[in-house]
Amino acid sequence: MFVAFSKKMEHFQKSIFNELADYKIKKAKEGQQIIDLSIGSPDLPPPPFVIEELKSEVGNLHHYKYALDGISELHDAIHSYYVRNYDVKLNKEDEILTLMGSQDGLVHIPSVFANEGDIILVPNPGYTAYSAGISLAGAIPYSMPLKQENEFLPDLEAIPHSIREKAKLMILNMPGNPIPTMADEAFFEKVVQFAKKHHIFLLHDFAYSELYYERKPISLLSIEGAKDVAIEFNSLSKSFNMAGCRIGYVVGNETVIQALKRLKSNLDFGVFIPIQKAAARALLDKSGYSDHLREVYKKRRDTLVHGLHSIGWMVENRKHRCSFGRKYLFRSYRQIWHIDSLMRRGLL
Repeated sequence: MFVAFSKKMEHFQKSIFNELADYKIKKAKEGQQIIDLSIGSPDLPPPPFVIEELKSEVGNLHHYKYALDGISELHDAIHSYYVRNYDVKLNKEDEILTLMGSQDGLVHIPSVFANEGDIILVPNPGYTAYSAGISLAGAIPYSMPLKQENEFLPDLEAIPHSIREKAKLMILNMPGNPIPTMADEAFFEKVVQFAKKHHIFLLHDFAYSELYYERKPISLLSIEGAKDVAIEFNSLSKSFNMAGCRIGYVVGNETVIQALKRLKSNLDFGVFIPIQKAAARALLDKSGYSDHLREVYKKRRDTLVHGLHSIGWMVENRKHRCSFGRKYLFRSYRQIWHIDSLMRRGLL
């Protein structure tokens, strides 16, 4: 029988991560050893206190019901985490929403803002979930190139006035993926002013907030007035090696948080309660686990950079930025090699 798919499905080809996973399996069957720098799933386990919390909570038979909303214990932990790390206070009832990983929200939030044909500003290069969410909403992406001469930050002045007036949403990601650029307070202040002037809402993907070296990233919501025009997504996938647990959250503007909550109430029934309990335990941790994780990644980064330098590949080593060997390698003359092209060339 002939099956006709919607035109929207033309925008959803096989994910690059799935493509690379298939390629890895193929090469492994051929006997080749593969260095996998594709999807960036942590190869370290969650901290012991997270595992213990999960073990304890899965035995509670009351936790196997639908979890329509985030549990208050997790909302309390998110609020405490933001106060402790960024001096940002949140309304625990209305300015926090639990997600099935930050990607859950990143893919769905464009549908909250955009009508068919509306413009969304996106970093280029940027994380694949951004384009997926834009396509799902039927919106049009406008690329903000991340260039070396701008410290890999979006050049707001380069956005044409005609685009500024039509844009509904601007997506930012700092520290970023694939480019681990860092924003300072001055840049975020400029972004907030720009957003208010042109009536553009801000989405900050802060999933790598705990992956840094010397200089700690700042939250966009720590900027005065940012909560009027911004939300911020975060995840426990990279910070606490809980990628498979699918747990994240979004905080910020109450009106937008509640709109996304309304949309998601039609899509899913929440995150398994033991996972929420474990996430709360992680966010309240003061054991220094994050310091340990950063040290592990720093040693790996230094080993990689030293090895590449030893063979004449003089990659840039920006000490305050944490890129833990994921999808791209950067050269001083601004070439970017994608891992799948490296593998196809037999370099990995």
